[in-house]
Amino acid sequence: WEADKNRQVQALTQIQEALEMDQPPSRIECYDVSNIQGRLTTASMVVFVQGVPSKQDYRRFRIRTVRGPNDYAAMAEVLQRRFKRAREHQAKRSVGGKENRWAIMPDLVIVDGGKGQLSVALEAMEEMGVDHIPVAALAKQEEALFLPGRPAPISLPRDSQGLYLLQRIRDEAHRFAV
Repeated sequence: WEADKNRQVQALTQIQEALEMDQPPSRIECYDVSNIQGRLTTASMVVFVQGVPSKQDYRRFRIRTVRGPNDYAAMAEVLQRRFKRAREHQAKRSVGGKENRWAIMPDLVIVDGGKGQLSVALEAMEEMGVDHIPVAALAKQEEALFLPGRPAPISLPRDSQGLYLLQRIRDEAHRFAV
């Protein structure tokens, strides 16, 4: 799949249309929260560029401010930390002659979960001043895509390349968090 540029373009175009974006998302960041029996909470950020994993941009976050199993608060913390770091690095777009990876903003943010995770993500991103970035939540069981301002989730066709890519991104975020 990674070698087939047509599928990647098709997937990104389908995502663009489903989310009513002006253009296909080039950089997609996906976040997931994981814990071990309510302890040792961590979160992951995986990045796909043009539909392909950019493993150099993956990040793992230890949750610092949340005690106990609270996925919503952990998601808020990780998004606030990510975009705070982006803001701090905007002035320094390169470090030691290399591009500063934190300064690169996503075209789309995906959170693993449903309406609750979406609401938390929207609040955290608004607080950080990046509420102009499209955000969606992808729920596992129904593979439903929750979007801001829509009471019901949308569903991409089961055989669509767009859904396949979103599932791959979400599953990779989960794998990396665990």
